[in-house]
Amino acid sequence: MSLFIGIDSGTQSTKAVVLDLDQKKVIAEARAPHRLIEGLPAGHMEQHPQEWAAAMDKVILEVASKIDKSRVKGIGVSGQQHGFVPLDAKGAVIRPAKLWCDTSTVAECAALTKKIGGDKAALKKIGLRFLPGFTAPKIAWLKKHEPANYKKLRHVLLPHDYLNFHLTGNYFMEYGDASGTALMDVRNRKWSTAAINAIDPNLADWLPELFDSHEPAGLLRSDLAREYGFSEDVVVSAGGGDNMMGAIGTGNVAPGVISASFGTSGTIYAYSNKPVVDPDGEIAAFCSSTGGWLPLLCTMNVTTVTEQFRKLFNQDLHDYSVLAATAPVGSNGLLLLPYLEGERTPSVPAGSGVFLGLNSRTIQPAQMARAAIEGVTLGMNYGLQRLDTLGVKAKEIRVTGGGSKSPVWRQIMADVFGVPVVGMVEDEGAALGGALQAAWCSALTDGNTKAKITDFTKGVVAVDESTRCKPDRKAVAQYRKLQALQNKLSLALREVFPEQRALA
Repeated sequence: MSLFIGIDSGTQSTKAVVLDLDQKKVIAEARAPHRLIEGLPAGHMEQHPQEWAAAMDKVILEVASKIDKSRVKGIGVSGQQHGFVPLDAKGAVIRPAKLWCDTSTVAECAALTKKIGGDKAALKKIGLRFLPGFTAPKIAWLKKHEPANYKKLRHVLLPHDYLNFHLTGNYFMEYGDASGTALMDVRNRKWSTAAINAIDPNLADWLPELFDSHEPAGLLRSDLAREYGFSEDVVVSAGGGDNMMGAIGTGNVAPGVISASFGTSGTIYAYSNKPVVDPDGEIAAFCSSTGGWLPLLCTMNVTTVTEQFRKLFNQDLHDYSVLAATAPVGSNGLLLLPYLEGERTPSVPAGSGVFLGLNSRTIQPAQMARAAIEGVTLGMNYGLQRLDTLGVKAKEIRVTGGGSKSPVWRQIMADVFGVPVVGMVEDEGAALGGALQAAWCSALTDGNTKAKITDFTKGVVAVDESTRCKPDRKAVAQYRKLQALQNKLSLALREVFPEQRALA
């Protein structure tokens, strides 16, 4: 008779789902938008955390109006990773949060890397390199560029931690999302003294205590419980980053499953029982939010790219897919390097978009529409190939996100990846993952010490066989050639990109 609410606070909106554990299905959903701050310099991407909290309140109230409120037992929050939420001694937000897609911290990454002894030293001491997307360089940026705000800093939280703070009043951080800060030793699951000292030794006092992902962040605040109409014993689980929660929501909680999310950003990840540290630092050696590790590729340019072309051609999503399908595999040789917002994997923060192969045949809407889809998918496949070299092999990929809803795009995925892809019955994987983690946490809190996360994913997480796409042998061969060409183009232009950005 128990209900669990999963929240997914992303870059563009906040979603809520209600999981009926007895029926093993989602029975209510809601969504509310929030916005990026406009007018910032190139590379700066920020949001007001207070807007996340307001959107979360709104979606919880909306789903609460559709269910028996007395049955709600737990809430689990998923949030965009890496964002830096700076709070003062009273827990007030000091300034807007710098987001995962903010690339303004290139200089800070270089300075931190030098202080810690180079990339190899960072990989040895932390398990990650300092990249612009991560939280650590954002803190260093605040110290350098806004010293008055930095003097107020007393609490560092990530986006989902801030929402947990809103719900419970507790400063809390779990291993999964914390592993994406570049402040944590991911092998040993503890804050890295070397990383902290590279920024400021005082930072050690401003980071929350780290907890296992099965532990509760706390109980729902009594005033919010009254506002929502819930009982005061509702548990708020540890939650996690959107990728960690997406892993739970796609059943990626044991070795052998690979998930891919085609949203604003693109991620491919797999569960591991041990740390998977890439000696080149291109695959992130994250922890999962279920007690293991989650080696992960992240690209910054997926639906952000296709949406630009869709708007350029003034089409809805369906018509855009139909248009792309009229162009042949490989778009007649038109290749897009899709770094519209710079890129994280490979690390090209100053990158920009580049078309190769424009001519009278390819400067057409159909070829450009398809090349955009192919370009971002090839970008993700760069990381999948890197995972393969690290021993993480793909036999099937479970796909979620806006891109996975297009049959045309799913077939391109299968042909680029060279393995079958399949969508999920419940596509809101991160929100569903939050609800499932909350159910797991609630069971443990109630004394069921033998409860495992797989007890809850079984029977709830399911693939939608009607969406399955198998790779076409000829298309796979053609995309392998395009992949090699895109990789060469990326390498050839990396020294040019900073010069081009300086002219922008």
